[in-house]
Amino acid sequence: MKQDIHPTYHEVNVTCSCGNKFTTQSSMEKENFNIEVCSECHPFYTGKQKIVDTAGRVDKFNQKFGNMFKRSV
Repeated sequence: MKQDIHPTYHEVNVTCSCGNKFTTQSSMEKENFNIEVCSECHPFYTGKQKIVDTAGRVDKFNQKFGNMFKRSV
């Protein structure tokens, strides 16, 4: 393995826009890093995710192809 080609690996303080702060390790040069979404506020991780169907596309799909994917037991 070649010597002196690897970046330095150090701790980085991450701050989310929701106020959550945590420390991780990275090779980027910044000591502090600001993000917009983290696992504390993202709807997928909090369980508050909703399917937004403004044009009725889900219903239209189910009417057209709904019986095609039903399993027969």
